[in-house]
Amino acid sequence: MNKKLTTAIMLTGTSIAAIHGINRIHTSLCTVKNLLDTSENFYYEWRFGKIKYQRKGSGSPLLFIHDLTVGSSSYEYHRLINNLTEKHAVYSLDLLGYGMSDKPPMTYTNNLYEQLITDFIKSVIGKKTSIVVTGESVPFVMMTCYNEPEMINKIVCINPQSLFLQNQIPSKQTNLFKIMIETPILGSFIYHLFSNRPSIEKSFRKTYFYNHEEIKEKYIYNYLEAAHLNDYNAKYSFASYVGKYMNMNILHELKEINNSILMIGGEKEKEMKTIIDNYKYYNPAIENCYIPNTKHLPQLEAPDEILDQLKMFL
Repeated sequence: MNKKLTTAIMLTGTSIAAIHGINRIHTSLCTVKNLLDTSENFYYEWRFGKIKYQRKGSGSPLLFIHDLTVGSSSYEYHRLINNLTEKHAVYSLDLLGYGMSDKPPMTYTNNLYEQLITDFIKSVIGKKTSIVVTGESVPFVMMTCYNEPEMINKIVCINPQSLFLQNQIPSKQTNLFKIMIETPILGSFIYHLFSNRPSIEKSFRKTYFYNHEEIKEKYIYNYLEAAHLNDYNAKYSFASYVGKYMNMNILHELKEINNSILMIGGEKEKEMKTIIDNYKYYNPAIENCYIPNTKHLPQLEAPDEILDQLKMFL
């Protein structure tokens, strides 16, 4: 009996050591290119950690806020920013838990990001600001606009998250998955399965881009690096994401917002016309347009078309 127990313990220990080794190697390989670290990066010392941001140009303030999916960062807007600097002071940041910002081991929520945007505009920008935001970050921008209307000018939403999905709250199943991902070794291994190169490339081909010929290797490598910076702490925002802790109901706030809002949809994004129509049902003043032959990231797939819409609206 003791011999069997000893063997079991040794096998378990060996397996854990092997998984830990795989985790270390995978993280190192994903971040070795150091693509996101440039001399243009600045850091805002927020109370929950350092927030990486960039500032370019002069004029009326314009803030870019990225999506909440694996590997998301301000990089998703890099094809737009330099073309808007003549008329705008353009700010782009990595949200806490993403990209080159700090990734503390905590639960990430929409309310947390609402506070981040509020504090960033007040402390760093200091003026009434227009915002361009993608996907699942739309709800906390809407909430910020509702609670701090004097800080927000115009809002551009690219492929906003559906109002139905926003209402999904943490359940026993999603909370269990969150706890699993947050465990020291096994959780990191699970996270790497969702954030490895094949998974990110699959997201680009199935979700982000309609025209696969427009997908560049550097896009995949930048997303891969953003998903693994700060070692294993990168998994905590993902754990909150899959645990549904980043969702919030914004129907009341959506009805009350009086700001100018433009919603841009990828023409090939699944159900996007229905999603935007649902937003317009609660706030008829919302304007909308669709970018032909694009899916979730038209700012990378068709940046010229997005720039045309931004210049007209802003």
